[in-house]
Amino acid sequence: QVELVESGGGLVQAGGSLRLSCAASGIIFGNNAMGWYRQAQGKQRELVAGIHRGGSTNYADSVRGRFTISRDNAKNLMYLQMTSLKPEDTAVYYCNTVVGWSTYWGKGTLVTVSS
Repeated sequence: QVELVESGGGLVQAGGSLRLSCAASGIIFGNNAMGWYRQAQGKQRELVAGIHRGGSTNYADSVRGRFTISRDNAKNLMYLQMTSLKPEDTAVYYCNTVVGWSTYWGKGTLVTVSS
């Protein structure tokens, strides 16, 4: 059974930093592309960053240069280091992976950036 558990969210002032973690189980972690998505209140869920099994990464334009996605295959962990946070980064952040025909999501972790 695939399980994704996010942690590390919280309240931070604008300009601050947070590091999110995603713990994965039930998958061969190193074989899977992983991603971080976010959903702000009243808005659609959007891709923030992705990391492929070979380590290549991609970012939404809105976070490029401020956020860094990484993974530790030995620990089945994925991270999102967020710096220079802005109020518009406020959202629930979700961990995501696709295995075969199935898409899996964590329950999310709330990030609130105050101005």
